[in-house]
Amino acid sequence: MKSIDINEFKVSEKINLSDRSTIYSLEEDSKTTEKELKKVRKKLGKLQDTMYAHGKYAVLICIQGMDTAGKDSMIREVFKDFNTRGVIVHSFKVPTPKELSHDYIWRHYIALPERGKFGIFNRTHYENVLVTRVHPEYIFGENIPSVNSIDDINDDFWNKRFEQINNFEKHITDNGTIIFKFFLNLSKQEQKNRLLRRLNKQEKNWKFSPGDLKERKLWDKYFACYEDAINRTSKPHAPWYTIPADDKPTARYIVAKILLETLQTYKDIKEPELDDEVKANFNLYKEQLENE
Repeated sequence: MKSIDINEFKVSEKINLSDRSTIYSLEEDSKTTEKELKKVRKKLGKLQDTMYAHGKYAVLICIQGMDTAGKDSMIREVFKDFNTRGVIVHSFKVPTPKELSHDYIWRHYIALPERGKFGIFNRTHYENVLVTRVHPEYIFGENIPSVNSIDDINDDFWNKRFEQINNFEKHITDNGTIIFKFFLNLSKQEQKNRLLRRLNKQEKNWKFSPGDLKERKLWDKYFACYEDAINRTSKPHAPWYTIPADDKPTARYIVAKILLETLQTYKDIKEPELDDEVKANFNLYKEQLENE
């Protein structure tokens, strides 16, 4: 298995998404890659147990990508060995009337993981500077006092929204949340292949929506918005990683490696020690149980 440097996927300076490849060779076949993924996710599962006991950090994993980029299967395969009590997945859809009656970050804030737990956002608060930027008319549904016409949804509006998102992420990282943001970088040709599979395989028909084709026509506009959002919001405390996503096993392995190697740098994460009184009375507790 080819050794990878996780930093080559991190966005630490301004990028052009067109320069970021959608293909990455691990110099192995998919079966070998899947075996290596199993090894990494077992280590992640053990680390999750330790973090749950430690109880001082939360982990927020944000996954974004175009339709068919592999978000759902990424979550299924990377987090398979996690204890279900320590991980919660939120798939954010079109905002409900209740959610629209609050500010746009509210529904994401209340879904944040507790300390000791992992939270996975399948689509995230970034939809509010992606899909709404491609379709600015959606902003009217938020009923914001200062927005009365499409002219009000201007550069100043988006600049403020990016500032708000950066402030939100800085606030939660300052209070113990470790953030990972993954953009699954899929090629347009591979999306076409995956959409065709949904149409050609009966068991996958349910995944297809005519709306996918409508949004596909806006591919260039979406990618321009993704590029701008990533460049504006990739910060040392909340970095973006662009993940080559044309090959699903490779993408899953890279994401798992980034999670494991980054979390292992937190040397203070360890299981809590028992206090001296409890340790001193271990034999007494054992005797009480054995003599029941």
